[in-house]
Amino acid sequence: MDMARLAAEHGLERVGGRPSLPQYVKQLLNRSDFTYTLAKYRMQSENERNRLGMAWVLLRPSFSALIYGTVFGVIMQGATARPPDFAPFVVIGVFILEFFNTSMNGGAKSIISNASLVQSLPFPRIVLPIAKVFQNLLDFIPTLLFMALIVIIFGARPDWDWFLFIPLVFLFWVFNQGVAFIFARATVHFRDLSQVTPFISRMIFYTSGVFFDLKVMVDKIDPSLQPFADWQPINNVLSIARGILMKDGVVPYDYFWHLAIWAFGIFIIGFVFFWQAEERFGRDE
Repeated sequence: MDMARLAAEHGLERVGGRPSLPQYVKQLLNRSDFTYTLAKYRMQSENERNRLGMAWVLLRPSFSALIYGTVFGVIMQGATARPPDFAPFVVIGVFILEFFNTSMNGGAKSIISNASLVQSLPFPRIVLPIAKVFQNLLDFIPTLLFMALIVIIFGARPDWDWFLFIPLVFLFWVFNQGVAFIFARATVHFRDLSQVTPFISRMIFYTSGVFFDLKVMVDKIDPSLQPFADWQPINNVLSIARGILMKDGVVPYDYFWHLAIWAFGIFIIGFVFFWQAEERFGRDE
């Protein structure tokens, strides 16, 4: 007797089997409360381990901005192409890239660091990278408010353009989620990738215009490479954010379209890429 056929006739499904893509999306939506609760709980638990608690959400990027600003803006001032209003320039770059780095690194570990949960409970595994990136988004919101306060101290004044941060943060969130999907699956199959991911994020950090204007730098090196700067997604985010927040800043509106293409493209690719390996999670541990 064909046991698989007998099980199907009685409505039994294989444990850990991969559902169709529409069913998978439906299962994910049904677990939305679990996803939100998981992200909120982990944000609270991770910060409560420290004496300063939630204050570290602001202190971590602040210390990074202070250190990098001192090194590249003061010590190496003559060796770098220091842009105008360097202090808010660096603060915006460091604070915003913190969201990307934590999403990529956290997404890479979201499955392998929850092996017992993956192996013991039936749920869409994609909930784990989604919860991690959403947790980072919750951390990012007070960081944005603190960043806005800093640029006001340095002379910026709120205007209607500041509302552009709503679509910017949304697109950046979608982009980061897609990246997290890709790294979450990749590190399950290639565990050593989790050791390399911090170096990848560091390389992106130093080459995406956090301390310099990428378009100006590329123009000095080779003007024919300018499309690279125009379509580099992290540079798109930083350029839009600086155009919105900085005094006398100009918003590059065309970068919104570039970023939207990157965000939804990476999200769809990452979602399907993760879903294709759904039934393997928990078995490749």
